Amino acid sequence: MNSRREFLSFLAASPLALAQSDAITDPKDALSVLDFEEAARRAVPIAHFAYINTGVDDDATLKANREGFKKIQLRPRRLVDVSKVDPSVELFGTSWPSPIYICPCGSQKAFRADGELATARAARAKNAVQMLSTGSSTPVEEVAAALGRPPWYQLYAPAKWEGVEKLVRRVEAAGCAVLVLTVDQNAGRNTETQKRLSRADSRPCASCHQAAPGTAMGKQGRPMFAGIDNTAYNSPSATWEQVDRLKNLTRMKLIVKGLETREDAELACEHGADGIVVSNHGGRAVETGRGTIECLPEVVAAVRGRIPVFVDGGFRRGTDVFKALALGARAVGIGRPYLWGLGAFGQPGVERVLEILNAELTLAMRQCGTRSVGEITRSFVV
Repeated sequence: MNSRREFLSFLAASPLALAQSDAITDPKDALSVLDFEEAARRAVPIAHFAYINTGVDDDATLKANREGFKKIQLRPRRLVDVSKVDPSVELFGTSWPSPIYICPCGSQKAFRADGELATARAARAKNAVQMLSTGSSTPVEEVAAALGRPPWYQLYAPAKWEGVEKLVRRVEAAGCAVLVLTVDQNAGRNTETQKRLSRADSRPCASCHQAAPGTAMGKQGRPMFAGIDNTAYNSPSATWEQVDRLKNLTRMKLIVKGLETREDAELACEHGADGIVVSNHGGRAVETGRGTIECLPEVVAAVRGRIPVFVDGGFRRGTDVFKALALGARAVGIGRPYLWGLGAFGQPGVERVLEILNAELTLAMRQCGTRSVGEITRSFVV
């Protein structure tokens, strides 16, 4: 009971909490992506919802991701013909109708029975980029079939190189053209709030995950590790040599995800990365207290246009996306919003989240007098 009270108190104090007490019962009723948070809280088991909504240590970086946007203001321009606005972007030679993409998140069946398949069908319906996690509870081949094309594949590198090779060859065979190496978890993390709040869910783990306690995230829950003997991954001994070896191993475009500094951005370019994702794992890596929107400018400056820079972390409004584009991001990833939509309503919820954010972005572009993403420059923010 104490854990449940603690969980509800956390939600009440959360900067992401809804101002209203009633949850929506139909995704069509959502006016903002935040409307999905309460609906998901009611639909998703407490321990799983804690996984979605919490950060590390004191959750300061989780909050900083949102608070960072308050430090950036828009500079709208008037009397510009914005009767036609085009938010499309080109990423690695492919045109997409929006710069908003779906971030990787593992174990999506913990939030909805059809998990990653529901997300993939929504991405297909809205023609959005989907990054699939190595921790996916659905194999890449099935996700590609539901998506109608291969997803971008996010890689948690197995500790042994033989495992890396097997995993990379498998996603290559599935047709994936982009590999997203995540590097912000190699040192480990302290998901303290999640652990505390998970105590409020008294069900045996096996009743949900169909595995013994402590093994839910092993091979049973992570089909992408099939055929890999050692399922340990994200070795703390990893160095930039790992990027070099991946570049030599595959022809897929290689993005390095989880960078926050100019120094690492420069190193990524030196080691041949094809792109960078400015990310702190949604505030779930280390308690820096610094939002990704605040890290973005120095990474963009260090890259100097050599490779595209992506960003995720705390995006809840179309104006947030506009600010990131103005600061030099090529595309923007969303995580918790679509997971709320998935947990509450499945595919229709994810679709509605994308629909709302894209509509808000288009409105922001019109209000600022920008008719294309290419016209969104730093002059539109202060």
